[in-house]
Amino acid sequence: MEKSPAEDPSKAGKTEQQGAEANAPKSGERPDQGKAPAPDHYRPDPQHERDESVIPAPDVANAKYKQPILAQPPDAPTGLRLEEQAKVAAGVTAVIKSMQFSWSEGGMSRGTKGLMNMNQKDGFDCSSCAWPDPDDHRSVAEFCENGAKATASDADDKAAGPEFFARYSLAELSRMTDRDQNNAGRLTHPMVKRPGDNHYSPIEWPAAFQIIADNLNSLSSPHEAVFYTSGKVPNEPAFLFQLFAKLLGTNNLPDCSNMCHESSGAALSPTLGLGKGSVTLNDIHEAEVILVIGQNPGTNHPRMLTALQKAKRNGAKIISVNPLLEAGLNHFKNPQDFMNPLRALGALMGDGTQITDLFLQVRVDGDMGVLRGIMKHLFEAEDLNPGRVVDRPFIDKYTTGFESFEQNIRNTSWEDIEEVSGISRAQLLEAANIIGTKQKIITCWAMGVTQQRQGVQTIQEIVNLHLMKGAIGKPGAGTCPVRGHSNVQGDRTMGIWEQPTKEFQDSLGKEFNFQPPYEHGYDTVEAIKAMYKGKTKVFFSLGGNLLAAGPDTEVIAEGMRKQKLTVFVGTKLNRGHLTTGETSLLLPCFTHLDVDMQKSGQQMTSCENSMGVVSQNKGVLLPLEGQMMSEVAILCGVAITTLGNKINIADWVAMTENYDVIRDHIARVIPGFDNFNEKLRRPGGFYLPNGPRERKFTTKNGMANFSTTELEKHHLEPDQLVLMTVRSHDQFNTTIYEYNDRYRGVHGERRVLFMHRQDMAERGIEAKGLIDITSHFKGEKRTVEKFIAVPYDIPKGNVAAYFPEANPLVPVGSVAKVSNTPTSKYVVVTVVPTLALNSTKEYLEARVAAVS
Repeated sequence: MEKSPAEDPSKAGKTEQQGAEANAPKSGERPDQGKAPAPDHYRPDPQHERDESVIPAPDVANAKYKQPILAQPPDAPTGLRLEEQAKVAAGVTAVIKSMQFSWSEGGMSRGTKGLMNMNQKDGFDCSSCAWPDPDDHRSVAEFCENGAKATASDADDKAAGPEFFARYSLAELSRMTDRDQNNAGRLTHPMVKRPGDNHYSPIEWPAAFQIIADNLNSLSSPHEAVFYTSGKVPNEPAFLFQLFAKLLGTNNLPDCSNMCHESSGAALSPTLGLGKGSVTLNDIHEAEVILVIGQNPGTNHPRMLTALQKAKRNGAKIISVNPLLEAGLNHFKNPQDFMNPLRALGALMGDGTQITDLFLQVRVDGDMGVLRGIMKHLFEAEDLNPGRVVDRPFIDKYTTGFESFEQNIRNTSWEDIEEVSGISRAQLLEAANIIGTKQKIITCWAMGVTQQRQGVQTIQEIVNLHLMKGAIGKPGAGTCPVRGHSNVQGDRTMGIWEQPTKEFQDSLGKEFNFQPPYEHGYDTVEAIKAMYKGKTKVFFSLGGNLLAAGPDTEVIAEGMRKQKLTVFVGTKLNRGHLTTGETSLLLPCFTHLDVDMQKSGQQMTSCENSMGVVSQNKGVLLPLEGQMMSEVAILCGVAITTLGNKINIADWVAMTENYDVIRDHIARVIPGFDNFNEKLRRPGGFYLPNGPRERKFTTKNGMANFSTTELEKHHLEPDQLVLMTVRSHDQFNTTIYEYNDRYRGVHGERRVLFMHRQDMAERGIEAKGLIDITSHFKGEKRTVEKFIAVPYDIPKGNVAAYFPEANPLVPVGSVAKVSNTPTSKYVVVTVVPTLALNSTKEYLEARVAAVS
């Protein structure tokens, strides 16, 4: 057997030549998944009761007067300009914007080199969304506008070094907008804020590691530490991060997945046996019907539009279910068509490809009603056409629970379905007729579903639809949760989970010769509560921005202030770095596109995309001058300094010098990663095992399980509305690139609230009028001020605002059932003209005095 690259230094960082595509599955084929069982994290019932005690609502509106360091973005207007809502996504404008961002951040040379190597088989994985790359041929420009922005931001040639932090205090930095913080430049030197300081100042790496070690080793319990992770972190450092936490003795491993697709995993694991989607990119191309539910691909996953366009050209029908008719759900102009002589003129002059055949403008949190209505129609069609609509052979062979599910759907009244969804019975019949006799069906969903109160149950209804149609485990059919960050799925596979399985822990303990903890740790919501209540003393963040990403911004801020130590490993400044514990460390690391040179040569890392393909990151740009380190090197330095002789120091040194050593450990711990180093060097990477993809349902009973859910109706007070948070087109997750949202016609401003015109009229609110928004939860109120009302095509009774600006309205106690995901897609609010509109100097002075 050939030696692993870990044992042959001459192979370190080497890959097979791009273009060897023999292993790539052809359209309609199942990919080679290997023989190992699928590595599922089955979600058991929690082993401990979640903290149900009430955290008092913070004084959101007055927080800016109480604390010198702002946890919320500044509320000063930045210059709103409104245009018509766009009906077409991408096109020439997207190409121009991509180039502008790339060249303005890193310069023409660095920017272009980054773009040309992004998502290539011998390049690096885009650091934004987790949409998969083609298995076979890839375009020379295999990127989208938002990927270009993310890469341009990573390629930034400006430095935010010691001089920058000497110039600005933490309070002054907090008064910058989130855009200006990100655009300040790359972090280049390790920095420390000591007790009583109001500036970050330089520190040497060994001293920084010692501060972390001293604080961790002085804890009375390892559970007083929280280890938070961003979905941008590649597999290798993610594996080390969870290993370090468990060597310390805790499973306090909250991550961004707790706030996004946790509901997907909680729904898919018990029903299908794997908390991941079952389809491949080729399946999208083969599908006859695609449902896109609670997702805005034009902004959040733009390359998905290329796949939808290809499906449309192959004859697919697309049903879109969303409260907003987004540009990407309407029409798409593929920039790649400009390079095709047969399509260039049409792409330039026309409206592009129509994406949606049927648009269902659902009420916020009403998707379960839509699914119930479609399935009720399908059962009625089956009664008229026995054996042509419901796949009884599949149901009898592979599933359990069908009878209870069928009765539940048939017993649901049309009145309840229409009330919950806001969609008429006739419109739902249109959707059912499209699905009808088809079996090649794919359902895609994202945060618009997972962050509902009944997100888990809604996804279970998606699974029910697929099971009743036999639309899973074959080409062109299956489930497709679309992940939002480059490696958020891979981090979970690597063991970043507060509820690890016994099998995973046993394997990890055997590999590293220690007894890992088995009790459940804190997820993100529970970690926020624990920090707020002073139960923890150290918060260690590997990437990410919990302050801006999480619910109840001021609760998170208060929790951060109660920590003895906060540690932030990152690439650029964000607001979360400024609200800190007594001591705080800001540690600069490499990005996906930075060349990572270690003792054995250039290193590569890996990511897992939404469809279970693991592929490489190999940087192409020299890092800026400074003292940045790789995430792997930082974690190894922390582990060696903290744990000393309790670990095999030589092994941790070897992992720093050659990441192939890490991958050999992973290969022995996690099923599906056998021969990891060899398979990662294949052009395009490799597929992980996926049971549902092959109709192998690795649930407890070995069957695919129908679910019987409850359709809940919730009543609002006459003046109340339901708020959902969304992204703008010029942001990715919490990173703000600009103040614009081109597709929705918003320019120069982010503090806006999209409202139905009738809702505005009923409240005496004018277009562009200043408003205050108050959320209501269990008798508590949270208020944000000085938003701007924007009339928009949104269901009456619903409103939408951008996060992180609207996150202070999301109560930390308002979570989805089972998954404990914050309900950012269901916040009950009232809206009034701003009380501060006619504020006098005396009024403002009185407010300051009241909170002093």
